[in-house]
Amino acid sequence: MMQLESQALELDTLRPTKTTIMVIGGAEDKVHGKEILQTFFNRAGGVNAKLGVIPSASREPAAQGDRYRKVFQDMGAVDIKIFDIRERYQGEDPIWLEYLEDCTGVFMTGGDQLRLCGLLAETPLMDKIRTKALEGKIALAGTSAGAAVMGYHMIAGGGSGSSPNRSLVDMTNGLAILPELIVDQHFHNRNRMARLLSAIATHPDKVGIGIDEDTCALFEGDGQIQVMGKGTVTIIDPVEMSYTNSAKVGVEEPLSLSNLRLHIMCHGDGYDLHSHMMKPGLSETIMPLDS
Repeated sequence: MMQLESQALELDTLRPTKTTIMVIGGAEDKVHGKEILQTFFNRAGGVNAKLGVIPSASREPAAQGDRYRKVFQDMGAVDIKIFDIRERYQGEDPIWLEYLEDCTGVFMTGGDQLRLCGLLAETPLMDKIRTKALEGKIALAGTSAGAAVMGYHMIAGGGSGSSPNRSLVDMTNGLAILPELIVDQHFHNRNRMARLLSAIATHPDKVGIGIDEDTCALFEGDGQIQVMGKGTVTIIDPVEMSYTNSAKVGVEEPLSLSNLRLHIMCHGDGYDLHSHMMKPGLSETIMPLDS
């Protein structure tokens, strides 16, 4: 528990180089230590933060927006706008761009990632959010569906618990905030390894990242990922993949993939997308690699 209570403080000492983009696996703690949400709040400016919450993925956006409003108000936020966009034409309204001008942090909630993309993809609002996040002008976070949309290619849905096969995963376009990634969430909690492998088989130029519940992959620019939370972040890196039968078999036939790099990371661990290397954190001091 002490480790979890110190997470937000620890990550606050790691100031972002260019960006603060938090990809959360869903079901993040909203009641107790709230370490992940507290880190987002701190990175967005703490009590001086001007926050925008986008609940558009949810079927109950008003309730979802109010839920996060209360969480951030309890942390000390006084300036929170709920971007309650329920129709695509609303996303074109200049009022949202005006709100965004002053925002220091934007949070995308869970729900249905197809709904979120359908409402916001290729809108002036989302273009500006992406640009400001990548330039380090806002902290950006997405949980569950809000995490799934981060890549250029997005997992829209699919099954779990089966052998990898192309019918196991439905792919579409995401919001391209972190275009080199394919993100899956609620990862080990819903047994989604096979569907992320299936996605990578057909998109071997991307890196797969599966994020457990109450766990976050924090991107700080220059391809650096920092892990925090109670679960794990799984990296499936096909940089050296030597073979897949994906193009040769039917959609329901099993896939073979050779020479993938697999990394399972927990709190304190990091990953460099440029060098394709894991950077062990706290776990290194617990179990030396040569013991």
